[in-house]
Amino acid sequence: MWWFGRKSGGDKQAAASPQWRIGDGTVQALLAARHADPFAVLGPHETPDGLVIRALVPDAESVTVVPGDGSGDISLLSRGGGFFEGLIKQRMSRFPYRLRAANTGGQWEFVDPYALPPVLGATDDYLFVEGTHCQLYERLGAHPMQFEGIDGVHFAVWAPRAQRVSVVGDFNAWDGRRHQMRKRIDSGLWEIFAPGVEEGAIYKYEIISNDGRLLPLKADPVGFSGELRPSTASIVAHAGSFVWTDADFLDRRRSGDPRRKPMTIYEVHLGSWMRGDNGQFLSYDELARQLIPYVSDLGFTHIELLPISEHPLDASWGYEPIGLFAPTRRFGDPAGFARFVDKAHVAGLGVILDWVPAHFPTDIHGLAQFDGKPLYEHADPRLGFHPDWNTAIYDFGRREVTAFLAANALFWLDRYHVDGLRVDAVASMLYLDYSRKPGEWLPNFDGGNDNRDAVAFLKRVNELVYATHPGAVTIAEESTAWPGVSMPTHAGGLGFGFKWNLGFMHDTLDYMALEPVHRKWHHDRLTFGLLYAFSENFVLPLSHDEVVHGKASLINKMPGDDWQKFANLRAYYGFMWAHPGKKLLFMGQEFAQRREWNEDCPLDFHLLEFPLHKGIQLLVRDLNRLHQTQPALHARDCEPEGFRWIVADDSDQSVVAFARYGEPQDPPVVMAANFTPVPRHGYRIGLPWPGWWREILNTDAEIYGGSGIGNLGGVTANDIPSHGLPASAEVTLPPLAAIYFQLADQ
Repeated sequence: MWWFGRKSGGDKQAAASPQWRIGDGTVQALLAARHADPFAVLGPHETPDGLVIRALVPDAESVTVVPGDGSGDISLLSRGGGFFEGLIKQRMSRFPYRLRAANTGGQWEFVDPYALPPVLGATDDYLFVEGTHCQLYERLGAHPMQFEGIDGVHFAVWAPRAQRVSVVGDFNAWDGRRHQMRKRIDSGLWEIFAPGVEEGAIYKYEIISNDGRLLPLKADPVGFSGELRPSTASIVAHAGSFVWTDADFLDRRRSGDPRRKPMTIYEVHLGSWMRGDNGQFLSYDELARQLIPYVSDLGFTHIELLPISEHPLDASWGYEPIGLFAPTRRFGDPAGFARFVDKAHVAGLGVILDWVPAHFPTDIHGLAQFDGKPLYEHADPRLGFHPDWNTAIYDFGRREVTAFLAANALFWLDRYHVDGLRVDAVASMLYLDYSRKPGEWLPNFDGGNDNRDAVAFLKRVNELVYATHPGAVTIAEESTAWPGVSMPTHAGGLGFGFKWNLGFMHDTLDYMALEPVHRKWHHDRLTFGLLYAFSENFVLPLSHDEVVHGKASLINKMPGDDWQKFANLRAYYGFMWAHPGKKLLFMGQEFAQRREWNEDCPLDFHLLEFPLHKGIQLLVRDLNRLHQTQPALHARDCEPEGFRWIVADDSDQSVVAFARYGEPQDPPVVMAANFTPVPRHGYRIGLPWPGWWREILNTDAEIYGGSGIGNLGGVTANDIPSHGLPASAEVTLPPLAAIYFQLADQ
């Protein structure tokens, strides 16, 4: 029961009366679905003459009111076109009822949605307009629920300039007359509770713009599930009902500083990591059974997923999302994605999502011109259009828009327990003149080119993430010299936990692409990164962007014959894993995929049948193991105290060596690398202490496909100062290799 009234006895259909009967113009507006406030007309309304009930039931020939108390049914009068009304003189207040409609095909009963009060309240309006509704996803979108004792779905959407909004779907024959929504004037939100609609229903929003145009049907901006492309409708889904089993993992995540924890990230595009026998996408459950054990076995600490928010075009790799709150249907339903994250956590793996708040595509079913004019995007194309990608840019100065985006960031952490967000294209958000020529951008009042609205938005998102989800991280893909990207906001920074070190990636890959004979002239490309290595909390990425569009795979960037290519790649990985900063490796590079990445094709796992490829995989596994088990290799990744140069200037022999430190009780690790094919015997390096230094890793080991040159298990450091250190040892540096030493008796 929802509205309760007192039975007066003897109800009959009253004669038409000018005092309660609406005019023909209003009827026609309702039939045309052009009435601005259908709740003001339809449903029960108290009048001096009695209670009026009006209903719009297209295709019905008769409509009867069936009181909930079992008293006599009441027939409504037809005004044509499916509009019915009637006056019940002896009932002065609202009461619970159902409607029974009939035509030549039969009859059906339903609860009148216009007999129900609003679900949203004044607080929702206030917080939304203020831009502080951090759990907006609990109020907007499509929510299966029981309301006033009735099962159904509550729909709510933001379209402030619309004349009319209806929810249409497979439950109402896609007829915009049947579920015309209530507008909340203070906020521009539209809502309706639709009795009888169930989870799995397919729907969109039908919108009339303020100039009277019927717009293309729109998917729900806060929809929790969507149809598989090329279909574009939203699907009613529960987004918070999953039963999680990852409490222990989340407890561990909350403890400690992420900067001082191991972090090696396996970056994955779910659609092309592996495919089914017939080339079909694997489901979230199949990926959980195959991908998670694979990544765990290799010793990675995190999986980073290229964007999995719903997107229309496979070739965008997810970076042009439309359904920001919907895990893509390509791999299954929302519950399937929840199971994937849960199983990753049970296996000890964190899950990081690529998150794209910088721009969105202009597909007609999406956010672009949502209520007939720019709404989510900035109206001025100098601020609202991205020339590189032909996409729309969010209006970061509009509080409702930034609230929508901030709530989306928290949504993935809250509803799906993800452990971090890698924020895409941050540089494009920070600068008003990003990729724009003079005259194509709008400066600040003082002439500055910094996008202050976007900066404020990024700071707020980072503050919210770290305040509400302890242990979660945010990572910026930011390629400029903007200061303090990973500095706390209270200290003037943007508040990210980490920043991708794209300078390291480009410099070192350029160096590795050189023939060894030329490397001595470019030695600074190996060493330059250490000048700024601790200016931010860095992640060292070898990402998907470096193995597509003619850039070649990592193995094919390396010079020389096949043996040298693999040796170069092994040496590079050894150098990188010892270098300060967390690590990221794109899928396929852990076994030296030869061809470039193609989003339409699975990885070439058959290459693991060949020893050189298998050797790369074994090396990555061992590097990850050392990264996790040796605090010196991760605990002070973001602190200068964790690093000391030993050999930085031997450009003639293309040798570098440095020490890594953890806490005082942690044994240091020394890395030395030789980037020429000439073995260096008797090469003296300084060491922090005398004693036996075990060789704990050698990328030239035969098990990895190397030549087997090394130091027979270790070297003895004597009290002979060298390189500013109190002890030293003569070591053998294998060709095109990196070796790690650790003091054995500390």
